Amino acid sequence: MSALDERAEALHLKRDMGIADARAMHPSIEIVEADPEADRRLLEGLADWCDRYTPLVALDGADGLFLDVTGCTHLFGGERAMLDDILSRFFHQGFDVRAGLAATPGAAWAAARFCGDRIVVSGEEEALLAPLPLAALRIEPSTRTSLESVGLRTAGAVMAAPRAPLARRFGALLLLRLDQALGRLDEAVSPRLPVAPLSVERHLAEPVTLTEDIERLVGMLAATLKTDLERRGEGARTLALLLFRVDGAVSRIAIGTSRPMREPMLIQKLFHERLAAIEQDIDAGYGFDLVRLSVLAAATFDMQQADLAGEVTDDGADIALFADRVRARLGEGAVLRPVAVESHLPERAVATIPFTEAPRRTTPPKKPDRLQAPPQTIFPPERPIRLFRSPEPIDVPATEMPEGPPLNFRWRRALYRVTRAEGPERIAAEWWREAASDPITSTRDYFRIEDADGRRYWLYRQGLYGNTQVPPRWFMHGVFA
Repeated sequence: MSALDERAEALHLKRDMGIADARAMHPSIEIVEADPEADRRLLEGLADWCDRYTPLVALDGADGLFLDVTGCTHLFGGERAMLDDILSRFFHQGFDVRAGLAATPGAAWAAARFCGDRIVVSGEEEALLAPLPLAALRIEPSTRTSLESVGLRTAGAVMAAPRAPLARRFGALLLLRLDQALGRLDEAVSPRLPVAPLSVERHLAEPVTLTEDIERLVGMLAATLKTDLERRGEGARTLALLLFRVDGAVSRIAIGTSRPMREPMLIQKLFHERLAAIEQDIDAGYGFDLVRLSVLAAATFDMQQADLAGEVTDDGADIALFADRVRARLGEGAVLRPVAVESHLPERAVATIPFTEAPRRTTPPKKPDRLQAPPQTIFPPERPIRLFRSPEPIDVPATEMPEGPPLNFRWRRALYRVTRAEGPERIAAEWWREAASDPITSTRDYFRIEDADGRRYWLYRQGLYGNTQVPPRWFMHGVFA
């Protein structure tokens, strides 16, 4: 058995006892199959809820939490008031919780699991641990058994024993745990979630349930956040809205921006779109009593020069805001931006990436040297208006000459007669992409074709006549009009 309730403990059942042995003692007991994954999700949900007290929350095994409340207790009226508030809220949620508060994680762990509701004053860690069993030191069961075999049954007995023989016989981990609990060595609490550099929150006397009230609170919090961002000279790139429900559930809503942002009205608009998209997924229950707005990622905010009328002109601001609102409503992949890729093949020359990852700043052109001759203008070859994602095969029955354009071709079950043609334009793949032993299969000869109705196409021949046993193949790659 992996866990027991109070009634099972009253029957003197023990953890790790076999089910057959437990039923032999008490045949009427009820056995429920353990679900470690569900227990883990519940513990993570409780850890999310504990973010209301401190952002430094870590998981401790399968049944515990570490909260680093350094610098946070005064926000709740002191250590005792904070501890009472935690225990009271957990009790009303239906959980039987034991808590301890100390200057070290080891002492707090021992106080919570062996003393119940207790606050350990700094410097009293040794007095706390001395009468407790060896399990209070967070050491392995095998080490505890070895210590008990030589008569060391309490943490105080271990502290009174010489350190050198203990280290030689039982390993350095025993002394490490002891020194961490007594504060001789630092022990860091690794939070399960990254800590936001900036956060603002508001505790509500009356819980809110309406989306309009949440949006109004977002505007108020963003106005407070703007002051901190201005002081740091930064703008928010990723923001998270945390809604703490009165019964312990936590909703996390995150948005991203294309450029650093700190205007409260714009932030409120983005969260309006996001809340509208996931409104059906947010269960307000009995309401949210705590709302927090955090900046998860920030970047330098570039100030722009205003004109004589006091207005700032930014041609890309409206496009960026539009893209951010669409992504907040439909997801990150709703707005993509094409970027050039170094490739000779047309279908590889352009890639689409999320709007936020596209380059937004270009290096200004250098001032031309008067003594240097002006560069010659080179007109790039004409490209079709619509380029197919994958070239489509076509049937070419005949050509004017082996290396010339087709006289007619069949595409999508229709026959097209060629009246004008321009080309060929030879394009080959990069040498590091295709096999060097078969370069002909990667060579393409492109032609710009016009049919009898005036429609223009961009097609190519892959391979050369007379060089291989396999005849060349023809493909349609795009249309001009």
